[in-house]
Amino acid sequence: MRRRDREITDISAIEAFVAEEKIIRIAFYDDGDIYIVPVNYGYTFENGEWTFYFHGAKAGRKYELARSSPEVGFEIDGRYCLLEGDEACGYSARFQSVIGTGRLSLIEDLSEKRSALDCMMKQQTGRAEWSYSGNMLGAVAVYCIKVDKMSCKAK
Repeated sequence: MRRRDREITDISAIEAFVAEEKIIRIAFYDDGDIYIVPVNYGYTFENGEWTFYFHGAKAGRKYELARSSPEVGFEIDGRYCLLEGDEACGYSARFQSVIGTGRLSLIEDLSEKRSALDCMMKQQTGRAEWSYSGNMLGAVAVYCIKVDKMSCKAK
């Protein structure tokens, strides 16, 4: 990180930020191309390790890349506020962001799928316990990112 004065290292502050946001952008490497997709997420932070979850269809570019190219990047941003200036170059913004890399996998175990989906629903709705039919669990792809590196900064 170039601007170390903007780095946030307090884990509770990072977790508070991650807990309030709703969208994570996942960056896949696709044979020379970069493919970035915004998705709703849920997360856990246990024993010093971050894990992010998201879901999607069991078909399409995201699904195929998850199966063939598990190394991904990710980004969450928020708390944006325009800071006005007297001239164009005087404008700036307040924000906070998290960026990192990790290893993506698909969750196949139905119990783990339920837990991950509950985690996502809690992030989005505040409610953690939901019911999922067997058909729903069979039809959805649930993704898990185990974080390798992550940094947070704010202005």
